[in-house]
Amino acid sequence: MSVRAVILAGGEGTRLGVLTHKRAKPAVPFAGKYRIIDFTLSNCVNSGIFDVLILTQYRPHSLNEHIGKGRPWDLDRSFSGGVQLLQPYIGLDDSDWYAGTADAVYQNLNFVVRSNPDYVLILSGDHVYQMNYSELIRFHQRHEADATICTISVPLEEASRFGILDVDDSGRVLNFYEKPENPPGTLASMGVYLFNRAVLERLLRDDALRSDSTHDFGRDIIPQMIKERLQVYAYPFIGYWVDVGTIDAYWETHMDLLGHPPSLDLGDRSWIVHTRSEERPPARIEAGAVVADSLITDGAVIARGARVERSVLSPGVYVGPDAVVRESIILAGAYIEAGAVVERAIVDKRCVIGHGAIVGEIRPDAEDLGIVTIGKNTHLPNGIRVGRGARIGSDLDKTHFPESAVPENAYIHSAVHV
Repeated sequence: MSVRAVILAGGEGTRLGVLTHKRAKPAVPFAGKYRIIDFTLSNCVNSGIFDVLILTQYRPHSLNEHIGKGRPWDLDRSFSGGVQLLQPYIGLDDSDWYAGTADAVYQNLNFVVRSNPDYVLILSGDHVYQMNYSELIRFHQRHEADATICTISVPLEEASRFGILDVDDSGRVLNFYEKPENPPGTLASMGVYLFNRAVLERLLRDDALRSDSTHDFGRDIIPQMIKERLQVYAYPFIGYWVDVGTIDAYWETHMDLLGHPPSLDLGDRSWIVHTRSEERPPARIEAGAVVADSLITDGAVIARGARVERSVLSPGVYVGPDAVVRESIILAGAYIEAGAVVERAIVDKRCVIGHGAIVGEIRPDAEDLGIVTIGKNTHLPNGIRVGRGARIGSDLDKTHFPESAVPENAYIHSAVHV
């Protein structure tokens, strides 16, 4: 029995704002030391799947550099299996951009079906979860399925964001509704599919010929299978799963990691999340500093009198004397200067928050989270105040900012990000 995993990792992730100005969504840093795609890759190798294709598209450079030959995941294999990164290319029809998720797999079908794997596992590179795909494969085999869809139960008010399934008592899928305005239920697709290879190959070739198709698994392939009365089953996943597709979801997932106990146990030695790590010295916390309910990674420095609460500090972050960081996510190499206050913010790599600056505000009575986002390499001036919910672009310096304050929910950007 052979399984080839195909990870869809080309997402632009526009709802993540400044975090995806310079990188694909799966390459966005997460939980201090990881990238989002690390969770899907680690699920594969922890499940004994070492034959992995990664389909990239939007700004793939960070992703390519991070994955390399796959050594951190034991995927640097020369003869059998391993990891391959495949990017769009201009074909006979001069089209180099995937039309949908199914089209992405179809355009790479020669690689997907090479050596005739028994099963093809379709995965997303931008979900955070821990799942043993071996259990999914056994479920698929027991039910003699043509395709199996991994599912979770979601609140009814959120169901319109998902593909919703209607199943019988055996778990066979009777109907599939892609992001319905009025959801008929709460059993939602996770976007994780296991196909018999021969069935998938035939479906993708047929779908490619249809002019009325959007060439998407949820909108086209799965409904077509149900129409043909193929054996499609729902696999119920019990566990923590998040599509970190928005700023609020990204922030909330980090806060979940700081819970007691955390929603996702990153310290579970039986299910290690592998990643490519930088060589950094140990974290240093100076006398008089206070750290509570936080994740502090290698190379971080928290200076005397500083205070870090319910926050995640990535490698090489510096928090200066008497500075305060609360409910925030600070990415690698960011510099919080003395006396600055950062609350409920996401600060991207190599940013500088100037002396005495005040960024964001925790307002428990507000209807929204009001998360401030600051793009890569931006330098906030000393003493500036940045209001709740403001969005600050990448590569900005003091010449881009007003003298004293950035209003709530304002968007400050450079011409390149208009």
